[in-house]
Amino acid sequence: MSEADAIHAVCPACRAVNRVQTGRLDSGPVCGKCRAPILSPHPVTLTSANFDVFLAKSDLPVVVDFWAPWCGPCRGMAPAFDQAAAMLHPRVILAKCDTEAETAIASRMRIQGVPTLALFQGGREKARISGARSAADIVSWVRHNA
Repeated sequence: MSEADAIHAVCPACRAVNRVQTGRLDSGPVCGKCRAPILSPHPVTLTSANFDVFLAKSDLPVVVDFWAPWCGPCRGMAPAFDQAAAMLHPRVILAKCDTEAETAIASRMRIQGVPTLALFQGGREKARISGARSAADIVSWVRHNA
């Protein structure tokens, strides 16, 4: 398998970086270390323990929903974000970061309002949009910017 035929994906369970053949993305690859599924059709929860490794080590685009539990629009958008995760799976990783629990991340990322979606590729922020969105709007925004 050549480098061109593989991507790096971070295991949500143990944070191990795995090489996955691009042709096997749809077949439910599992982590070589802990055997947990690597790519899920559901959003990954990001915390201070895994935020940096997911952004820096994932070859796939990562879309982070910066949200807060007290935010009505955030709670309202949660089902749409879940739907978008399933629609974009396995070519894009969708993740959620609770800005109340992870204040240092929210500060470092300069999150000024929630919900805010940020698209990362190669460890760098590529695009950002604020406000609640439908699943179709999220998918369209990701495809336009990724």
